[in-house]
Amino acid sequence: MEGLLSAVQLHPGLAVAASSLAFRAVHGLLQSLPLPKGVQHDEFRVWKWRNLSVSLVHSLLTGTWAISCVLLWPEMLDNMHSHYTPLSYLLVCISTGYFVQDAGDIILTGHARGSWEFLLHHAMVVWTFLYTLVTRRYVAGAVVALFVEVNSVFLHMRLMLKLAGAQASRLYGLNRLLNLATYVFFRLGAQAFLTWFIVRNYSSLDHAGYFLSTMMLMNLMILIYFGRLLRADFFPQAKAHTAHNGTTNSKKFLSE
Repeated sequence: MEGLLSAVQLHPGLAVAASSLAFRAVHGLLQSLPLPKGVQHDEFRVWKWRNLSVSLVHSLLTGTWAISCVLLWPEMLDNMHSHYTPLSYLLVCISTGYFVQDAGDIILTGHARGSWEFLLHHAMVVWTFLYTLVTRRYVAGAVVALFVEVNSVFLHMRLMLKLAGAQASRLYGLNRLLNLATYVFFRLGAQAFLTWFIVRNYSSLDHAGYFLSTMMLMNLMILIYFGRLLRADFFPQAKAHTAHNGTTNSKKFLSE
């Protein structure tokens, strides 16, 4: 195990490529699973379901892994610039591979135009994570950033339930509340903590300007998404207005 972890740190590019191929293999395996009736006869919904299924696997894996890393090595929170462990480094490699794979899936299946926000997000994550892997700086910060994957579990489940037409179910109602709670704590909270760390230590950090500007753009994006989430799930009037305008069954509906 130690030999494998050492090899990963010596060749992070190969580790990222292997992770990307592994998630593509997961995509292939998940295609054998049955699809909900509401998904089967719509090409876009079939693609979206399978894409979200892989994303859910990634979130379950990396969200749990990130929390475990910090629980086992809490000193990572005190020095997010320089401190890391081999397992936390491997986590960043694996997650980077997923984002590369997902971006490729979006582009190669012809959904780039309708998913440009996701591609922008993926580009920022991949560029930042690759810098982290090459320089071995901010690895702990990347681990904290992956706290958002705890919330992503419920975000992906929410969209999958909508694809299956289960918005009226008790499961959707429970997931809606868990999604809101984890969005505030694990997504907004993690972003706020990372932003605070960079601002507080700005003068002593490598390439602090790049990381701060990236964080501010990410902060803006997640606040916009948060507003959309609140409107879609907690404000019936806005939801009814959307349905009245005939956009309920659109691709946009499936991304909100």
